Amino acid sequence: MQQQIGPPIAVALDPGALGSRWRPKAVIAGSIGLHIAVPAGLAVAPEAWPWALVAIAANHLFLGIAGLCPRSKVLGPNLTRLPDAAAARMEIALTFDDGPDPEVTPKVLDMLDARGVRATFFCIADLAARQPGLCREIARRGHAVENHSRSHLPTFAMLGMRGIREEIACAQAILAELVGRPPRFFRPPAGLRNPLLDPVLHAMGLRLASWTRRGFDTRRSDAGEVASRLLHGLAAGDILLLHDGHAARTASGTPVVLDVLPRVLDRIQALGLRPVTLHQAVDP
Repeated sequence: MQQQIGPPIAVALDPGALGSRWRPKAVIAGSIGLHIAVPAGLAVAPEAWPWALVAIAANHLFLGIAGLCPRSKVLGPNLTRLPDAAAARMEIALTFDDGPDPEVTPKVLDMLDARGVRATFFCIADLAARQPGLCREIARRGHAVENHSRSHLPTFAMLGMRGIREEIACAQAILAELVGRPPRFFRPPAGLRNPLLDPVLHAMGLRLASWTRRGFDTRRSDAGEVASRLLHGLAAGDILLLHDGHAARTASGTPVVLDVLPRVLDRIQALGLRPVTLHQAVDP
């Protein structure tokens, strides 16, 4: 049973963020200007409606494509690599999405513990509420619990501002209550988003975080292939994306992440890299 929580918005909003004004990226500002200019122009020259329709359609297509690119920075700030200072310290970030999973997450935690490694877990809040002890265990072992939305809707990128705000704010409230601190980073389901996400994150004091490289371990069942995608060109400053939830299974039925993670940790150690949480890298 999902535990009861108070009004989510009171927990989710960051008072420090409320004192600064959201400033849209140039592309978003231009889009807003276009949507203001087109009706004004049609009032003067209504016969130009075909061109106005084309302009609006092209603008929406461009923004839609940008939202389908998880590492794009067109729609707002997006952490795709650790800061230069973190890379200079030979730091790297392991991130795990879609948990907590009662079968996989404890084994991932044990593997990380055995190497003295700290990681960042982007948790689905509804799953965390069903596994409160496991979510707390992630934090107790020194890892970071961050926001991966409340219910991981496949339609998240198509939500309006109210829907986006509710998904993120409810997740903030649930995760903050479970681990004793509000998340500082947000990663949308599948990394997909729309132009309305950035102002919501700004109001909540959250940073959008994607990744440098991913292994597609929810789709690929070959551990060698997944590891190769993650490790090819691996370097300080990288953010790696793995999944402790929704993991694909190998031919033997093992969650592929459990076969991949030791290989990743071996390579990190061989390269002299230091795994840290996103918070440790960004705000040391």
